[in-house]
Amino acid sequence: MKILILGGTVFLGHHLVHSAVRAGHEVTIFSRGITRAESVPDGVEKLIGNRDGNLDALAGKRWDAVIDTSGYVPRVVRLSAKLLATVTDHYTFISSVSVYRDFLTPGIDETGTIGTLSDPSTEDVGSAYGQLKALCEQAVEQEMPGRALVIRPGLIVGPLDPTDRFTYWPSRIRRGCQVLAPGTPDASVQIIDARDLADWTIRMIESKATGVYNAAGPTGKLTMASFLDQCRQAVGSDSELVWVDNDFLLKNGIGPWIEMPLWIPGVGETEQVRHLLSVNAEKALAAGLTFRPLKDTILDTLQWDLSRDIADRRVGAGMDAAKEERLLNDWLQSRD
Repeated sequence: MKILILGGTVFLGHHLVHSAVRAGHEVTIFSRGITRAESVPDGVEKLIGNRDGNLDALAGKRWDAVIDTSGYVPRVVRLSAKLLATVTDHYTFISSVSVYRDFLTPGIDETGTIGTLSDPSTEDVGSAYGQLKALCEQAVEQEMPGRALVIRPGLIVGPLDPTDRFTYWPSRIRRGCQVLAPGTPDASVQIIDARDLADWTIRMIESKATGVYNAAGPTGKLTMASFLDQCRQAVGSDSELVWVDNDFLLKNGIGPWIEMPLWIPGVGETEQVRHLLSVNAEKALAAGLTFRPLKDTILDTLQWDLSRDIADRRVGAGMDAAKEERLLNDWLQSRD
């Protein structure tokens, strides 16, 4: 197949390119041409442009399938989808589980209520990421009715992850000593390795699948305690997990999700997303989504993290080491 990837140089896009090439497909990427160009495999066609106003490089070409990894603003996504609707048979849009209105209950499936905007004209991705993704989905389906595959991943992790939300944990546990473990040990954790997501996406395109799919794993329930314990085992660490409850962390102004990765206390500003890491992905599993062992994701992510320049590490998420030490001391003294 001839596959066009809108993006293709960063994280999931990178892994999609490599997965498609391994599967024997002819790949073209369309990007601004400013990020990680050296990582593109030999033989991949590189088209340069800007989705918001400069799509000239796409003119006069045809592809069997398109994968949109870089769509965040409905107006911009519609421009691409409208242009490509006449030159491709199939359009995959990488969306997000963030499209759902809320996560007040666990197990949201693809029929869950979608979030809406009071001002649909806004393009502020920072404050309306999920709602804008939902409108992007609608734009794609309107331009390519019956030919669109929409994938809503949960937290995407693995090598090249620019967010550090997963990477923080294996790297922190590798350092050893006492590790601040947030909240409750039985809190649900869902992740998907970008490489597993990429491989499955290519298989879905090969089968010309359409419709909407949540994509998150693992197959069974993963708790915060089991996740951190697997990190300890994978990296061979003798670190001690010290569980600190939600009230103490909130009282001390600790930021959920970013400052303390994967921690969602479910109160205050996180009330609406309390079950963000508990979506229903049975439809995707039935369609062949599979997951590599968590140990492999942990070790591969750690190896990539250690290969980065020191200046590039911990820039996305994670707690400052000195702050963690102070919090642990205060917590343990409060328990005496």
